[in-house]
Amino acid sequence: MRYNALYLALAFAGVLSACSPADNTSSTTSANSDAKAAETMATVSLLPAFEKRLDIYRSVDLTADLSVLNDNQRTMLSKLIDASKIMDDLFWQQAFGEEKAAFLAKLPEGKVRTFADINYGPWDRLKGDEPFLSGYAEKPAGAQFYPADMTKQEFETAELSDKTGLYSVIRRDSEGKLHTIPYSVQYKTELEAAAKLLTEASVLAEDKEFAEYLKLRAQALLTDNYQPSDFAWMAMKNNPIELVIGPIETYEDQLFGYRAAFEAYVLVKDLSWSEKLAKYAATLPALQKGLPVADAYKAETPGSDADLNAYDVIYYAGHSNAGSKTIAINLPNDEQVQLEKGTRRLQLKNAMQAKFDHIMLPIADLLIAPEQRKHVTFNAFFNNTMFHEVAHGLGIKNTINDKGSVRQALKEHASALEEGKADILGLYMITQLKQQGMLDEGELEDYYTTFMAGIFRSVRFGASSAHGKANMIRFNYFAEQGAFVRNDDGTYQVDYPKMQAAMASLSELILTLQGDGNYDGVAALVADKGVIKPQLSADLARLAAADIPVDVVFNQGKEVLGLK
Repeated sequence: MRYNALYLALAFAGVLSACSPADNTSSTTSANSDAKAAETMATVSLLPAFEKRLDIYRSVDLTADLSVLNDNQRTMLSKLIDASKIMDDLFWQQAFGEEKAAFLAKLPEGKVRTFADINYGPWDRLKGDEPFLSGYAEKPAGAQFYPADMTKQEFETAELSDKTGLYSVIRRDSEGKLHTIPYSVQYKTELEAAAKLLTEASVLAEDKEFAEYLKLRAQALLTDNYQPSDFAWMAMKNNPIELVIGPIETYEDQLFGYRAAFEAYVLVKDLSWSEKLAKYAATLPALQKGLPVADAYKAETPGSDADLNAYDVIYYAGHSNAGSKTIAINLPNDEQVQLEKGTRRLQLKNAMQAKFDHIMLPIADLLIAPEQRKHVTFNAFFNNTMFHEVAHGLGIKNTINDKGSVRQALKEHASALEEGKADILGLYMITQLKQQGMLDEGELEDYYTTFMAGIFRSVRFGASSAHGKANMIRFNYFAEQGAFVRNDDGTYQVDYPKMQAAMASLSELILTLQGDGNYDGVAALVADKGVIKPQLSADLARLAAADIPVDVVFNQGKEVLGLK
């Protein structure tokens, strides 16, 4: 209600401005421009359906203990954060296109402007990318990677260099024909500035492997050749400070899932937790062999030079900061690097703790059967998330029938199915390790019950999120298999034996779809099960009515950390 009043005030001010006599020294063009701006400001308003969604994010200070760092390292962190801010600006261009400052200036200060800032534009990322501001149509599936008027058929029939490439945009030339422009050309000015900061940071880095990575990553930003820096990133083992930066994930491209979006994380390693995780890396080859699927679908052998580490994240930027916040990372995505070297799994412990405290526990208190709530634990949440990231490195990266990579064969459905695979295989691996006596933390019931509570948390991310869609599919599949029951009091109770059976059968289904590159089969699965049905929708509404946040938003930056 208060924000409607603010919009009326803003509209009234815009009308007054538009009706004011023109300054004699102003050009006609300037006057027309001012009038157009005033008209825009007068018409942009929050849509009524979104008035209750402005508080779905819980604000949390993003801090870490930096007392062990020396002056050089603290200066280096400042440069890494500055480079990350450039990734943030680039993601705005990729996701929305309208200049950030000008867009936000059209909105009143307060909750509406903050909500737009969190969503990187006028679309609610946790509500199917629905527009929440008047004057904006639905979000283009291809974001700003492709021309707005381009059809899928036009793209698929066009002859283009780097057609399915990660690091180029599609544009029209003067004759209206499609062509590609490399990121290093399209975003040249910004990437040169970011590369300069990374090069300067490399001089301050005391760890030689980290310094080499920063130099190679700087070169990658300028050349679009990221593989050498990915290999260098895999070689890092002892650096206390970590940086993930560049165009990485393809979730933002919901048209084809080809183009990568800019993002960044600045992290500090938690040495004690990392030591606890190291023992699990050696189990990966055996886990790959034991996957519940025919041998052809697990014939690839991922590299064993992989590690598991825990970090406190101190800065998010770009894609990783838009809407729901990432709590774990499994990189690099380059299939060749994965096969030769494996992947690194980074668990963002402080971000996980914030989500567990403010979201998971309240959800469990409302939707999990009272006798099973004791099984919702942070250790189980941490390990479920960790093995989710481990599972990204398992299975198969290339189809078994010459359809190319899984990512290319499944197109826009690849990300959702991959997230679903990682979720379910992560739980499968935990089950195997518990049965083998290799995972001594908690009871198996802890992992299954926390997994169930986690579905309610992640399904709220909406259909536009690969993670949200994956959770919808799993919830509906589990319901059909009797993996849980909904009690008369509106709480859910896990049937542990049936969940274990459903876990194995869903794992086999997903791995087979990926290996076959079965686009039509995945599309049918998403259409059938990637939806929120009425009963679940009503239960999610109970979470909203209880003011349980959907996700967190971070107060972050150099000032919060005490850096210059």
